[in-house]
Amino acid sequence: MALADLTTFRLGGPARRCVEARTETELVDAVAHADAAGEPLLLVAGGSNLLVADEGFDGTVVRIATSGVRFGSEDVCSGSFVTAAAGEDWDAFVATVVERGCAGVEAMAGVPGSVGATPVQNVGAYGQEVSQTLASVRTYDRVDRRVRTLAAGDLRFGYRTSLLKTSRVALAGPHAESRYVVLDVTFQLVLAGGVSAPVAYPELARALGVEVGQRSTVTAVRDAVLRLRAAKGMVLDPADHDTWSAGSFFTNPVLTEEEAAALPAGAPRFGAGADPEGRPLVKTSAAWLIDRAGYAKGHGSPGPATLSTKHTLALTNRGDARTADVLDLAREVAAGVERAFGVRIVNEPVLVGCSL
Repeated sequence: MALADLTTFRLGGPARRCVEARTETELVDAVAHADAAGEPLLLVAGGSNLLVADEGFDGTVVRIATSGVRFGSEDVCSGSFVTAAAGEDWDAFVATVVERGCAGVEAMAGVPGSVGATPVQNVGAYGQEVSQTLASVRTYDRVDRRVRTLAAGDLRFGYRTSLLKTSRVALAGPHAESRYVVLDVTFQLVLAGGVSAPVAYPELARALGVEVGQRSTVTAVRDAVLRLRAAKGMVLDPADHDTWSAGSFFTNPVLTEEEAAALPAGAPRFGAGADPEGRPLVKTSAAWLIDRAGYAKGHGSPGPATLSTKHTLALTNRGDARTADVLDLAREVAAGVERAFGVRIVNEPVLVGCSL
């Protein structure tokens, strides 16, 4: 099977072996079998955060197709505990909890991919992040060869990162792979009769006609987010090549105060916590840097890979691209931003068998 058939970029060469896991037992068995055989392993669910080399993957690909959403205890004080299988579609999960009136993930509607991938990247959008509502993750630990439950406090969440992303081990050859395989994820959501969490993102607040910090309904927030994302080509549509992508290709740079001070006037600046030594950090906008470095929407047209015509942060496959074409474009844009601003922007998608 070609990995192009399993990724939203629609790119990637063949896999040596592909296994579909529809149950948790099948998933654990497939991973354990590959590990015992010393085979490189690639886990794929929604395929929305992967860019795979044209040469493909010389190992076992496990397609995670587990399903199921369970609502546990619910009360006004502790909220609603909801557990979803790793292979559940994320947007469908958001729709399910919104329909039940639960708040906490409504602003992340439309994000492509699976539930199991969201804590790995600490997925976030429009002012919400998975880390804000995640209670625990059940995993298969490939080192200890057992099922382990990790509480939210164990996961070392940061901006687009977590313990699940950084804990990598070399189990087959020299290349490090994820230690933990997500089996299911439990969220603790707010029961507020369909009232949303406070709206934290200015663009979303404007779309809803409220002030930042005010509330709307979870249904209205989800609908507004889907409209905003669709206008940026960030809702999957097979007929729209702007969505043949991995969403935002570059993460927003996190800088020291000194580095941020060197940015030109008007560059976005947001507080981003502190480094391990307690020094303040500042986050800026990768999209702003890309645009101001001279890379407009549609840059690269009429080539096989271009920036999205709707959003400069997405690199897209116009239908006949190769992975090499996307990598060339990414290198061009990253180098241009570094020349213009002295800031190195880095990829958000996982690169398999390739690099920038």
